Amino acid sequence: MACTKLGSKTDAFQRQGQAWFCTTGLPSDIIVEVGEMSFHLHKFPLLSRSGVMERLMVEASEREEEGCIIKLPDIPGGAKTFEFVAKFCYGLKLELTSSNVVYLRCAAEHLEMTERYGEGNLISHTEIFLNRVVLHSWKEALKALQTCDDILLHADKLHVTKRCIESLAAKASTDPNVFGWPVIEHGGPMQSPGGSILWNGISTGARPKRSRSDWWYGDVSNLSFPIYKRLISAMESHGIKQEIIAGSLTLYAKRYLPGLYRRQDTSEASTHLAPTPPSEEDQKLLIEEMDQLLPMQKGLVSEKFLFGLLRTAIILQASSSCIANLERRTGMQLDQATLEDLLMPNFSYSMETLYNIECVERILQHFLAIDQVTGGASPCSVDEGQLMESPSLAPITMVAKLMDGYLAEVAPDSNLKLPKFMSLAAAAPDYARPLDDGLYRAIDIYLKSHPWLADSDREQLCRLMNCQKLSLEACTHAAQNERLPLRVVVQVLFFEQLQLRTSIADCFLVSDSLDSSRQFKSGLVGSTEGGWATAVKENQVLKVGMDNMRMQVSELEKECLNMRREIEKLGQAKGTSLWASVPKKFRFRTRSQICSAQEGSVSNPNNGVGNFEKAKDNHGKHKKSLSLDG
Repeated sequence: MACTKLGSKTDAFQRQGQAWFCTTGLPSDIIVEVGEMSFHLHKFPLLSRSGVMERLMVEASEREEEGCIIKLPDIPGGAKTFEFVAKFCYGLKLELTSSNVVYLRCAAEHLEMTERYGEGNLISHTEIFLNRVVLHSWKEALKALQTCDDILLHADKLHVTKRCIESLAAKASTDPNVFGWPVIEHGGPMQSPGGSILWNGISTGARPKRSRSDWWYGDVSNLSFPIYKRLISAMESHGIKQEIIAGSLTLYAKRYLPGLYRRQDTSEASTHLAPTPPSEEDQKLLIEEMDQLLPMQKGLVSEKFLFGLLRTAIILQASSSCIANLERRTGMQLDQATLEDLLMPNFSYSMETLYNIECVERILQHFLAIDQVTGGASPCSVDEGQLMESPSLAPITMVAKLMDGYLAEVAPDSNLKLPKFMSLAAAAPDYARPLDDGLYRAIDIYLKSHPWLADSDREQLCRLMNCQKLSLEACTHAAQNERLPLRVVVQVLFFEQLQLRTSIADCFLVSDSLDSSRQFKSGLVGSTEGGWATAVKENQVLKVGMDNMRMQVSELEKECLNMRREIEKLGQAKGTSLWASVPKKFRFRTRSQICSAQEGSVSNPNNGVGNFEKAKDNHGKHKKSLSLDG
């Protein structure tokens, strides 16, 4: 720590309890009381340096009281600072450092220790030290600024706080590698003119590591928030980038807001938290101030940090405007959130649900509003095959998947009403989901946890999902799901049959292309090895297999027609007997059964339809064991 030594005499002060005595051999003729401490001193050294002490002594002599007693209750820095002032007046040895210069500068101003009362008075010494030492060093200016917090009014009046802040802001806005700080100030290695590290005056050839732009984050996080806030404003005026400012605010909040961390982050929290966290009221005020300081810009801080601020603000009952702003911030980058972030417990006694679903719904609405303004694609202008490839749809697709997972987590809550669940499920547009498997899983969990729902409510809930956008596994599960309305099961089976027909048509195209390529290759080799005969034989086998496939396609078409006719006859019939009769009436065959039969017919065309029926029966035995229980 840099210091300047004042005075040359040996220390002659001695403390006895709550009193200081000057042991110069002469009896004291004045007592100065500062708080609970009393100083037994002499008049001449004090009045020769201080205008205030001179006036107070004159007033005391006019009162003609026994003993001269002077009280200084308002001196900046209290008894400790006056001790240094008294030593200076006596010419005793004194060290001027960045830890006491602010106190001494304010006390000297308070006592009018100007050049009028002696050359080289305390005001001039402290000003020289501030300008030549403190303000030229990051470390010294930071220490001096920390001491301003105790006597902020006096320091502001003398512009000491402002000068320290401007010095720090200017240094933070400059590349630290240009001037060598803070590396040199923290005991870094000496460097040669070429930039390499010196060892005993000899260049080692190694280069020092370049400092990052966040090198000052930890230092300023030790400041009190009023001074820190002023420092951040000064840094912004010096042109420091918003992302750097946001990084400093993030670290400061993590240090003084222990509620930002969940249980699994306790190891990380212990490295950042302040030794004595502020009270809940101070934390609430800090969050509200942080909301004002953080720029309203996407991507400056992490989504996890924003959700931590929002969760803490709700717990501490921050202002409604602060909570609304934090919800808007989280909604701006909701695509970066995780399911854990969304699972915020409900701390309100007026709400019955386990999780704060209303808050998540508002955050989702903010995201959808921003996505629409920024040009989110409409379902009419985008092909389903391009959903995962379009950059503009990637964020909203991620959010839709995130919300499906959130719906599955909150669905078991028995207090979650159907309108609220449907409102949250229908918020994301249809084109945001390439597949509806996640939505189907959430609906199935909700139906399982709410068995008392009426049939009309079940049908209304199931209308949220598109049966044409279910995968094969989801279709297989839905076809056997007794919790779904019968109409939905019939739709699932109907669309599965249509998809199967399309798949078989694609198989025909592939087979034709393979047939042509094999004929071409066989023709090239046939001139030497009899390839033509082999090709003819293979074509005959394929022809028999394709004939069998055409027969199965015609049967499927007949089944689809029968299914359409029987849908109207089912009506509102209920009970397990109706579910058992559905496969018998429609003779349903799933995609996996048809594919098994296709493999058997192609591998052994002589067996024909018999092998297909055998494969269908074997697959039907195993189909009952399939389950995708949510």
